[in-house]
Amino acid sequence: MYRQPREIRPRPAAHASKDVMPTSRKLVIVESPAKARTIGGYLGPDFDVEASVGHIRDLPQPSELPADMKKGPYGKFAVDVEGDFDPYYVVDPDKKKKVAELKRLLKDSDELYLATDEDREGEAIAWHLLDVLKPKVPVKRMVFHEITKEAITRALEHTRELDTRLVDAQETRRILDRLVGYEVSPLLWRKIKPGISAGRVQSVATRMVVERERERMSFRSASYWDVRGVFTGGTEPRPFEARLVTLDGKKVATGRDFGDDGALTASAARAGVLHLEQATATAVAAALEDAQARVVSMETKPYTRRPAAPFTTSTLQQEASRKLRMSARETMRTAQGLYENGYITYMRTDSSALSGQAIAAARRQAGELYGAEYVPDKPRTYGKAAKGAQEAHEAIRPAGDSFRTPAQVANQLTGSQFRLYELIWKRTVASQMADARGSTATVRLAATAATAEGDRRAELTASGTVITFRGFMAAYEEGRDAERYEAGEGRDEKETRLPVLAEGDLVETDRVSAEGHETTPPPRYTEASLVKALEERGIGRPSTYAATISVITDRGYVDRRGQALVPTWLAFSVVRLLEENLPRLVDYDFTAEMESDLDRIATGSEERVDWLARFYRGDTATERPGLKNLVEGLGDIDARAVNSIDIGEGITVRVGRYGPYLEVAGTDGEEGRRASVPDDVAPDELTPAKARELLERQADDGRELGTDPATGHTIIAKNGRFGPYVTEVLPEEDASAPAEGAKKPARKKAAAKPRTASLLKSMQLETVSLDDALRLMSLPRVVGTDPEGQEITAQNGRYGPYLKRGTDSRTLESEEQVFDITLAEALAIYAQPKTRRGATAKPPLRELGEDPVSSRPVVVKDGRFGPYVTDGETNATLRKDDDVETITPERGFELLAEKRAKGPVKKTTTRKAPAKRATTRKTPAKKG
Repeated sequence: MYRQPREIRPRPAAHASKDVMPTSRKLVIVESPAKARTIGGYLGPDFDVEASVGHIRDLPQPSELPADMKKGPYGKFAVDVEGDFDPYYVVDPDKKKKVAELKRLLKDSDELYLATDEDREGEAIAWHLLDVLKPKVPVKRMVFHEITKEAITRALEHTRELDTRLVDAQETRRILDRLVGYEVSPLLWRKIKPGISAGRVQSVATRMVVERERERMSFRSASYWDVRGVFTGGTEPRPFEARLVTLDGKKVATGRDFGDDGALTASAARAGVLHLEQATATAVAAALEDAQARVVSMETKPYTRRPAAPFTTSTLQQEASRKLRMSARETMRTAQGLYENGYITYMRTDSSALSGQAIAAARRQAGELYGAEYVPDKPRTYGKAAKGAQEAHEAIRPAGDSFRTPAQVANQLTGSQFRLYELIWKRTVASQMADARGSTATVRLAATAATAEGDRRAELTASGTVITFRGFMAAYEEGRDAERYEAGEGRDEKETRLPVLAEGDLVETDRVSAEGHETTPPPRYTEASLVKALEERGIGRPSTYAATISVITDRGYVDRRGQALVPTWLAFSVVRLLEENLPRLVDYDFTAEMESDLDRIATGSEERVDWLARFYRGDTATERPGLKNLVEGLGDIDARAVNSIDIGEGITVRVGRYGPYLEVAGTDGEEGRRASVPDDVAPDELTPAKARELLERQADDGRELGTDPATGHTIIAKNGRFGPYVTEVLPEEDASAPAEGAKKPARKKAAAKPRTASLLKSMQLETVSLDDALRLMSLPRVVGTDPEGQEITAQNGRYGPYLKRGTDSRTLESEEQVFDITLAEALAIYAQPKTRRGATAKPPLRELGEDPVSSRPVVVKDGRFGPYVTDGETNATLRKDDDVETITPERGFELLAEKRAKGPVKKTTTRKAPAKRATTRKTPAKKG
């Protein structure tokens, strides 16, 4: 908890003088410790600012319900699906200490300010606090979009009541996600794999990534040629490049004239587009080398380009991905820190509008930094461009009525925080700057190519853009996603100046060449392009996209290859099951419609109970079945079919319990063959040819190395899913039936397992020898016995080579040590103090400074479960997207504060059931 330092002022006793007025105490509750620290610095000594650290309660797992509720209407979802869909909330065990602390502070307070974020989630947190704390003092809802002294002062003067419509919308979304997840996920567990999940938005996002990969798998490349030449001409001669566009009056095909099947599109074929092949292109290029080219037209047009609108949540995630290579999760976490520390406005918004103060600040700063000519006469205004935009906030911009430049905050922000602030500042200032202006010129050349087939009339074009006034581009230029282009189409605009030419001018031919091209498949989604696609379709909310992408990655549905999102074969199975059996749940329009319905609940034009009843139980008016009917009405799903993907030529990919594998049926009574699919082979790369290669490489017999002289067993080397390994081939047991009258064995003897061992990193499957294999299969090797009689062994494990003595393991420095380390060397290792995995003690990875709460130095260390921050008393593990090199002191202090707020984890065997959700949820907050 953060409290503004203040003088202790005890309340006056009953007999105190009437002239002494008691001090009025005010409790302000926000979500995060960082936000509490910043706001606490702006408020006076009469305010206690405390963080709830997010939600204090949520729906429990059904298994955690009280025994008497497990068989009732709440039993399956912790939601009354037979009544009015009332949720059953419980205070999170980690938050009980926090709730008790808030209640204690509230007893000494005269007013309560709920200052959580002004969106659905923040409004719901405020309502939960109100419902749990049950204050007997005036309650005020305090809202602000930036954390500056001016904004906090205004927020104190203009409080409002709790908006229960926003609470309804958040609660409906939470229940909706619970219904979908708990109804569909068990189906996936039974038919595909235990532990995976389905979700309202995550399943649709997964389908989008899978559909893009399907397009790439079915894509057939088209080869085509074009002709390009370099010419010189003009009053001030200058070379320029032109491309062949027509030959004998027919348009020459470019990449966009071909379909995904590798053939010309129907429209291109109807228009008589000419598919230029190598022989023709080469002949035309050679003939144009000696031809005289003449200008047939020269057109010049004015060029104007407007700045991009200020950032919304979605566009910030996209641009941070393009320009800063930050994931959506990292972007939102970094933006959260900037907001809570008073550097930017609220980062969850669908609006691109700026306040009057912000417009004035941006125009003033643009004029000061770039000059008056860079500021347009009238301010620019931007509206809500996003489909289904709902929040009333401003766009994301630098905080305050005057902006701090990146140079002014350079010493206060580090790493990703500084880069993101700079990006937001540039975009905001540029949005109020003048258009970029210039001109575009297009010249058309004509020449006669004398080929062996006769004279051919060729026309070539060249285009150039000249920027005469950069305008907003002096501050910022928007990035672009990776686009699909061929032969130069779709490339970023570049400033290219053409010479001044007139119709009829002759130009000199410097060189002409023919170039071959191939069309490319549609690009895979990146985080930026997936966020953009989701928003354009109206699926989900931009504030949840980071979490959605994290979920589909963590569930194993998507892998990352650089910036690209590559679906796994598991995702193919999940999407196929949903498409074939629950198509509405992954229908793009239906999912977007649900989001619109949530918006209507937030505005009060739709009732949550009626909507949830239609969604779950069905709509009798339209005869549309509900989720319950759809799931219960499913027939027997063929799990083998769902988990099978035909890739052609009789080869099938099957998704098994232990990963994907290839299977091809045997012929003429032969057994079929199988081979694991390596993790580094993307679905669109698994062609029939690649599959045959894997089947041959991972043939069941492997590469024979020789015979073990000790056992007589054949030793082979082969490839497996987890890499190359060696194993022995055991002789087959006599499988004949026992003789008539012979006594059957009482119990079947367990089959012997062959010895196996993974290859060392220094070994290759093609060159590993029999001696190498026998050494590997001899492990673990007994090194010796210590003075106390304990045996020490050397082993090679999943995480590398190590020593083992009882339960004490120590990491070895190299793989070869498992074969040659001596007892003396092993005892010397065990004589050293034990650190993580036997490594020597390491210094801190980073020093972050003094913690504002404990006043102790905070450092980043490398622990058993990864890097963590510590002040010597409290340890907090870094999150997935926290980078050791770029983590800021503020982020480290925040992690420690969150860990302290949770308190120690207590193991209990029984727990008193929390009270059922209050029926007075609609009661507005008390007025101050």
